[in-house]
Parts: sequence; C-alpha cells; structure tokens
Amino acid sequence: MITNKYERTRALVAWFAVCTILLMPVSVFPQTRITLHSNKYSIQDDIKLGRQAAAEAEQQFPLLRDAEVQAYVERVGKRLVAAIPPEFQHPGFQYYFKVVNARDINAFALPGGPMYVNRGMIEAARREGEMAGVMAHEGAHVALRHGTAQATKGQKYGTLAGILGIAGQVIGGPAGAAAQVASQGVGVYFLKFSREYETEADLLGAQIMARAGYDPRDLAAMFQTIERQGGGSSGGFLSSHPSPKDRYARINQEAQSLRVQNPIRDNGEFSRMQAKLRGYPGAPSMAEIARSGQRYPAEGTGNYPEEAPGGRVDYPSTRYRSYNELGFLTVSVPDNWRRLGDNNSLWFSPEGGYGQYQNQAVFTHGVNFGVARTPSRELRQATQEFINDLAQGNRSLRQSTNFQRLTLSGRAGLSAGLTNVNEATGQTESITLITSQLRNGDLFYMVAVAPQSEARSFASAFNNVLRSVRLGD
Repeated sequence: MITNKYERTRALVAWFAVCTILLMPVSVFPQTRITLHSNKYSIQDDIKLGRQAAAEAEQQFPLLRDAEVQAYVERVGKRLVAAIPPEFQHPGFQYYFKVVNARDINAFALPGGPMYVNRGMIEAARREGEMAGVMAHEGAHVALRHGTAQATKGQKYGTLAGILGIAGQVIGGPAGAAAQVASQGVGVYFLKFSREYETEADLLGAQIMARAGYDPRDLAAMFQTIERQGGGSSGGFLSSHPSPKDRYARINQEAQSLRVQNPIRDNGEFSRMQAKLRGYPGAPSMAEIARSGQRYPAEGTGNYPEEAPGGRVDYPSTRYRSYNELGFLTVSVPDNWRRLGDNNSLWFSPEGGYGQYQNQAVFTHGVNFGVARTPSRELRQATQEFINDLAQGNRSLRQSTNFQRLTLSGRAGLSAGLTNVNEATGQTESITLITSQLRNGDLFYMVAVAPQSEARSFASAFNNVLRSVRLGD
C-alpha cells in the first residue's frame, strides 16, 4: 500500500508539472542567443562603406517619388530600429529607408543603415507584418555587421579601400540592379551572406519584430508569399537569400519563445499604401532598369535626363553630405540631392528638379556653384555684371531685392534676390544669388533656386548650405 500510494503521488506531481509548463506563457522558453562575429573593421568603416554603396545605388535605382508612401515605410523602419536589442545598437549608424520603383519582390540593406525596399515587395506582402518582417531581417544584417564580418572572415580583400572599390564596381557595374548585385563583388560581403548569417538574421529579425509589436511568424509567412508569387526567380529576394526547407520551421520555432510587445493593430494604412501603389503605372523590373543604363546622371559627367524636369520633388533631407569641389570649395548639401555638371557649372539638385529642355540642361530646384571672370574687380560691380550676363540667357530674369552685405567663409560677400519664369515649366521661381571674390579677383557665386510656391520649404536648406561654404583658394 505504501508503494502504491508513493507511485500515485509521483504520478500526480508529474501531471501537475506538465500542466504547469503547458499553461505558462511561451516566452518562458529562452530565445536564441546571438552574438557579434569577429570583425577587424571599425564602426566608422561600416558607415563609410554603406554611404558609398548607397550613393552608387541611388545613381542606378529609380526611387519612388511619393512622400506619403516614403513616410509610411520610414515609420515602420524606425519602429523596427528602435526595437533592435541594445547590444546591437551601434553609435553612428544611421538607418534610413527608401522605396525603389521596381516591380521585383526585393529589398536590401547596406552597412551602417541604408535600406532599400522595392515597390514590388510592398505590393506582394499580404499585411504590414510581412513587409516589416523582410525589413527586420535586412536590418538584422546591418545590426550584426554581417557585411564587414564576412569580409573579415573571407580575408580576400585585406583593406577597407579594397572593399570600397568593389562597392563602386558592383553597384555601378553591368548588372546595375539590386536583384543582380549579389552575384558579383560586393554582394559576396554585403548582400549574399552565408547560411549561418542568414539564419542569424532570421532569428534576430524575429526578435526585433516581437519587440516592435509584430508577430514574428509573419517573417516566415513572407518567404512563402514570395515563393508563391515567383520572387525567388529572375534575381528576386530568395535568389540572394538561401531558403532551406527548415527555414520557415526555424523562424516559427523562435516565435514560440517570444512575446509580442504592445501588438500593432491593423488600422488600414498598409492597405491604403498598397492601393495607392497599384494605382500608379506599372514599375519596371530591375533587369529593365539595368538594360536602360544608369537611372541618374553619373557624378561629374555633365549628362542630364532627356526629359524636362517635372513631377513631385522631395523636400530637402535633414541629413547632409560634404563635398570638396572646384579645387577650393568645401560645402555640405542635403544627402538626397545629386551632384551634377562639372567644374564650370556645378549643381546639387533633388530628383525631379533637373532635366533637359530644348537640348539645354534645366534646373528648377537646387544650388549652383561656379567662378566667373568679370571686367570689374570691385565686388558690387562684378556681381552686377554677372547678373547682366545671366539676364542675356533668361529674358524673364529680374532683380527683386537690393544688394545685402554678408560674410562668406570669413570674407566680404553680397546677396541679392532675383525672380525668373522657368521656360521649361512656366513657373515663376525665386532665386538667391550669393557672391564673393577669390584671391585672384575672380567672382565666386552660389545660386539657390526653387519655385516661388516652394521657396519657404527650401529656404532652411539653402541657408544651411550657405553657412557650410568654405573657400580655400
């Protein structure tokens, strides 16, 4: 009797233990622990590599010019970045998110934070969580520094300069498309990772999703969505992201160990963005973009799009990029502006703010820098002569304000307001002219232009550019 009672007691305790485990929240099981890999490159190296690769990428890819969609994707991205565990938050990394107007189901991220999501990816997702899952996966690669870690492991390119060179060759090379980048040079390190790194990005991506309020199982579901819609063929997302059969199971298993914090409720915003995108004309494929050549003019070539400027022009970015130009000029401009022209007429302009009209380069938004030789060596007279020269090629050009004195890079300068009617658009534009004299007597000038209707939106950026000007002649 004592033995039977003892056995019954043991069975009862075991039964209670099983019930207790089954009734406990799934989050009691530990999530997978992930650690950073050995990396001989610094955080600043990641940032430098990513910036250069992003600049090259944006010469190739047509970015979607829709402020509402862009802001929406940015909000999702920032929510995910805020959810990256503290041990993977790196000082100096600047995550930003841009939508590429391409129909391929694809996305990629670069060291230091730049991320590009194809319009086709957003349209293919069944809900916001699926789109967020891909973004979390790509963000995990960045947070884990997989690009430079894999370069460290490979040891094929021993210096930062070597990898920078590869970045320029690949994104600017014949493939010319993110879908094809992974098969060449920089893809080996930045886009086409080992199975070990892909698994880590899946797992950390799932953890980031849960911390951000998304169901991690949406990441696994998105891979299935991509496969069903053919996103693994013709250079799509799965072609550069190996997808073994157990990948979905692994993500779903990790999801069981995670508690979704402050779950995000569907407010219909994702559906509205999809509907808006589907109302646009069809986007080209990456292969079509590659065949058509560079989407944007190459820096310093003086080549401009054949079409007249038009369409929506993005507001100036709050992030700035520095340039050393003309042999003596240092200046910082919004990082969503392109460098165009040459040392005779150097422009920085946002997409949509430049083009061609009657075989002439035309700008509607941006800043122009250059040097003019005028008969006079007196600043005010030289500036007036320069305005007179401008008026000969712009019949509607008028001076709207008197000259105002200012200091430019520690030397005397002048500013004047001008107006003009742009022949390509028919719009009245507001122009600010800044001048100063170089030590050899030549006239240095900065021209800032924007349509009058948008002048206030660009005024702060123009002032920041002006304050950044340094002359080292």
